[in-house]
Amino acid sequence: MINVTKTFLPDQEKYLQYVREIWDRGYLTNNGPLLQELESKLKEYLNVDHLYFCGNGTIVLQIAIKALEITGDVITTPFSYCATSNAILWEKCTPVFVDIDRSTFNINPDLIEESITPDTTAILATHVYGNPCDVEKIEAIAKKHNLKVIYDAAHAFGVKYKNRSLLSYGDISTCSFHATKVFHTIEGGALISNHPELHEKLSLLRAFGHRGDESYYFAGINGKNSEFHAAMGLCNLPHVGEIIASRKDIFDAYDSRLNWDILERPERSADIEYNYAYYPVVFPSEGVMKKVMEDLAENEIIPRRYFYPSLNTLPFMPKAIACPVSENIAERVLCLPLYMGLPIEDVERIAAIINKSLLSP
Repeated sequence: MINVTKTFLPDQEKYLQYVREIWDRGYLTNNGPLLQELESKLKEYLNVDHLYFCGNGTIVLQIAIKALEITGDVITTPFSYCATSNAILWEKCTPVFVDIDRSTFNINPDLIEESITPDTTAILATHVYGNPCDVEKIEAIAKKHNLKVIYDAAHAFGVKYKNRSLLSYGDISTCSFHATKVFHTIEGGALISNHPELHEKLSLLRAFGHRGDESYYFAGINGKNSEFHAAMGLCNLPHVGEIIASRKDIFDAYDSRLNWDILERPERSADIEYNYAYYPVVFPSEGVMKKVMEDLAENEIIPRRYFYPSLNTLPFMPKAIACPVSENIAERVLCLPLYMGLPIEDVERIAAIINKSLLSP
């Protein structure tokens, strides 16, 4: 069976050596030496000032909202994983969905201002599939209206925009290090900010809001991660370059074999060094997409409807907001298998099945 993704696993002995060191120290969590080492190496790799390794890619969104003291309405994208909007709801804010750009699938910056009201305090946008949002336009809008900006950069590890880590944009960017990501720590996430005034606050918020046994500052949460997860990150980080290179080869193989007279895909921004996190294709209709899924499943190939449904259509959203572009793309998009080690022969087979399915009645 070929799944949409397959977790990269490093040399087992290297990881077990870290495990033996953890065992010998008896120091399993609470900002241990491996976690501190991983944070240091990630900051160097990404060239960012402040980075906090946390438990997962959702808790970091919640901490970011709390750190920036965001309340009321948060303008956000309907085309993302549900963690983006769920974090807004969990922090007692209201998601205000703005439709996406038809070309990039990111939030359409030209539609943001018309959704701003006196209750709006922030913009939370997703770099969809690792493709940068229009960060310049969003920053200009935020400054004009005194709004905070958070980027859900779950897909964007290793991406550079204009020779700068994409994770360095906004007031805070968050990243996911889930096992399915380009870089992973099994479970994990990170908060990234270049604002020195947030350094202490972010550090405290992920550790219950206190330091030591007696110094309590505010109501934080348990956003910490363990030495075992940090060890996996230390094993995987040196391989990121070869992982991205392998994914690019697979990406290029799909590019050269799929029928682009019928299929569509999002446009990538200019001035980008990409990480090839996902391979999305858009079909002429939902019916055609489902037929292709059936044909692939018959050959034990499992793609993913990523993202579906459009988040503005979820039944528990407090405001009903139409987002026709997002709703349309969400019905027709499919992410194809993409991971290091996927044989090019399998890419050829997947593309052939799709192309045949597209042309059959």
